[in-house]
Formats: sequence, C-alpha cells, structure tokens
Amino acid sequence: MEWTTNFLVWLIIPFLSALLLLLHRLKSGFNKHLPPGPPGWPIFGNIFDLGTLPHQKLAGLRDTYGDVVWLNLGYIGTMVVQSSKAAAELFKNHDLSFSDRSIHETMRVHQYNESSLSLAPYGPYWRSLRRLVTVDMLTMKRINETVPIRRKCVDDLLLWIEEEARGMDGTATGLEFNMIGNLMLSRDLLDPQSRKGSEFFTAMRISMESSGHTNFADFFPWLKWLDPQGLKKRMEVDLGKSIEIASGFVKERMRQGRAEESKRKDFLDVLLEFQGDGKDEATKISEKGINIEMFMAASETTSSTMEWAMTELLRSPESMTKVKAELGRVIGEKRKLEESDLDDLPYLHAVVKETLRLHPAAPFLVPRRAVEDTKFMGYHIPKGTQVFVNVWAIGREAETWDDALCFKPERFVDSNMDYKGQNFEFIPFGAGRRICVGIPLAYRVLHFVLGSLLHHFDWQLERNVTPETMDMKERRGIVICKFHPLKAVPKIKPIST
Repeated sequence: MEWTTNFLVWLIIPFLSALLLLLHRLKSGFNKHLPPGPPGWPIFGNIFDLGTLPHQKLAGLRDTYGDVVWLNLGYIGTMVVQSSKAAAELFKNHDLSFSDRSIHETMRVHQYNESSLSLAPYGPYWRSLRRLVTVDMLTMKRINETVPIRRKCVDDLLLWIEEEARGMDGTATGLEFNMIGNLMLSRDLLDPQSRKGSEFFTAMRISMESSGHTNFADFFPWLKWLDPQGLKKRMEVDLGKSIEIASGFVKERMRQGRAEESKRKDFLDVLLEFQGDGKDEATKISEKGINIEMFMAASETTSSTMEWAMTELLRSPESMTKVKAELGRVIGEKRKLEESDLDDLPYLHAVVKETLRLHPAAPFLVPRRAVEDTKFMGYHIPKGTQVFVNVWAIGREAETWDDALCFKPERFVDSNMDYKGQNFEFIPFGAGRRICVGIPLAYRVLHFVLGSLLHHFDWQLERNVTPETMDMKERRGIVICKFHPLKAVPKIKPIST
C-alpha cells in the first residue's frame, strides 16, 4: 500500500508541475516580448544549461543572445545581465524596480532572510538595518578604532605560519573568521581553549556549503514541503547551531556587561545598544541577523579573494616582483606593514582590483527580484523575475578590457576606476541601493593581510608545480573558491618588530 501511494505521488508530481508551470507562464506574460534565450526542456526549462559553474556557462551565451539573456529555471523566470552596458541601465535607471531579493529556500530557515541585511525585503526594516551598519558599525571612525584588533590577528597568523612552517592551505579562512570574531565579540574564536568557538566555526562552514548547493525546491516551489535533497533540513540543524552559539555569546555579554566604561566598543556592543533603543522589529537582529551575517559574508569572501590573489601572483612572477619591490621601498626590510601604509601602495591596490575583476567572490552578486512589471532595454520583464548580474562575465568583457583574460595589475595603475559602484564595468561588490556595505572594512582587510603575507615571507610553489601547471579550477559554493586550495611554501624573511 505504501509503495503504491509513493508511486502515485511521483507519477502525479510531473503532471502537476507541468500544469502549474504553464499557468504561471501564461499569467506572467508568456507571450509578451521577453529577452532572448536558449530553448529549454519541458518542465525543467534551462536548469540543465547551467552546468556546475553557471557564471561561466552563461557568459558563453552572450555571443548568441546578446547582453540580456532570458532563462526559464523550472518555475522561476530569470534575467541574466551580461554586459557593462546592461548593468549601467539596470543600476542607473531601474534600481528601484529590481530592489528586492530572490531568496533560496535554505536561507529561509529560522527566518534568517528576514533579519539579514543582504536578504531582507526592501523597505523600512531594511533601511533600519542598513543605517545601523553604515552609521554605527562600519564607519571610518569605528574601523580606525579597531586597527589594533586587526594588527593582533595578522601578527598571530604570521607567527603561526613561522612556527608551523605552514603555507597558504586554508589559513586565510581561519584568519578571517578569527578577525571577525575579535571585531564582533572581542574574542579569539579559534583559540584552542574556545570549544564553543570551534563549534561555531564548523557549523558556519557547513551552513555556507549547504547554501551553495543547487536546490530543486528553489525552481519548483511546490517541492518545498518535500525538501527532496534534504538541504533545508540540514541547514535548519547547522544554521540553528550557529544561531544558538551566537545567542549564547550575546547572553554572556549581557550578563557580564562591560568591565570598564572606557573599554573600546566592539560591534556586539553597538548591536546591543541598538537593541536597547527598542526600535520595533529590528531589536531582534543582534542574535540572528547581522551577527551571523558578518561571519557568513565577510570571512569566506575575503579569504577566497586573498587566495586567488596569491595564486595569480605566483602564476605571474613579474607581478610578484613588482608588488614586493613596492612593499620594500615603502616599508623597508626592518618593520612590518601597518594599515597607515596602505595609501602609499598603488601597485598592491592594483593587484587586489585585478584579482576582483577576474575572480569576483559572488559572480552573480546576490540575486535580485523584480518588484513590478518593468520595461528593460526594450524587453518586458514580469514582476517576480529573478535577476542575475554576471559580474564574472562583465569583468572579462573584451570590449572593455585589453587582454581581458590576462592578469595585468598595471591596467589599474594611475586609473580612477574603482569598485564602489560607479564604474559598471567593474562592480565586484555590486552597485545601487543594495551595494555591499562592507566595502570599507573589506578594503582594509584585503590589503593589510595580503600585503603582510607578501612582505613578511617570500613565497614559492611546491616542488613539481610551475606557474604554467597551477590548478585554476573553481569550486561553486556561497562564493567561488579554488577547487583545490592553494599550497604555497613560505620562506621567512628577517623583519624585526
């Protein structure tokens, strides 16, 4: 009997899927002038066209279908923006029309999407969160006050590499996580004495991996109740564990209070002060929202970018020589890099920009959603359409970039092009209303950590590996990382403190 019931369920699902899909497409303007795109399979549409690395696969469609490509991903109509011209049109003229977020099912567990700045619906609550982060947390004054924290974390990393003779093999992720732990909570989460910190790190890593998987329930909403891949169930456990531990840190701080009134505030103090103001629904964010988001967004994106930067420099000995020579000239051989030195290192800045051009951490940014029917570049875009901005493809646009596939930091030397959302050919952090608010902190961390690693050590590849044979394959997740972690060997340089 049970077997017969299951058989009937799986027999009926495809029929209902096809019927609901047809009704949805008719309702959403199936016969109107949509952008061009590849033909799709019945029911599944273009899901199988995405491949394992969708940003690469979709970039290859531009020559055939143009700057804007339409996909039917099961039930979800999706517009892909594939050029700087189309990106400029989106962010300059239609930013408000596409200001909402497309939310994956795994991000709905524990209502995380409602308390996350990057995912919260556009409106008063989102503006409240954004104001908290930009006005109270990530101001230049606050970032300058936390210089000693980053100095301590980088010193710990350099000492660890020296003592353990370890190279770039997952160290950057641990450093970023620990740095965010100090900025948020004033504690070393990866300290051997911190069992909760280690559990938090593990739960967060698994949560990020789960959120990066393709989930069929995102394409066919009527499969939500089935959770056929078990991704939502797994996310409920791991993200729930993360929230539980983070809540414990918050409650511990609330019990202890501040030991000294003059003690420097960390980001948790700011959140608790905000919570104490009793500002309606936003008072709940300290435990479940921004607290978790800082770890999820900041640690993985910056560590991945640093790993790609080291990889590209080791593949390009000439660029490596130039950046190390600049560090030697500005800093000398007798002291460490300080954050106050960063403005005097234009080639280091160029290295970071060129890395972000070729290897944006989020190749589609955070997907947007149309809040209303919109006329975009002559096409009808129905309300509810998911929007991918393929910044990976835009960063390799042949019309914009000379030798677009080559790592050439020189292109950014003496250039006014920046990643703050005004140059639409270079938007690794997005643009418009929902541009990443963490750019000021990312700027400090990326340059300071990468510059310290380059100045403190001489790096070389493992035996039997040459620049020409280095692995450059990508691994898909919440961000795009190297498929195989970089293994580089450090040679200690005698730099006194």
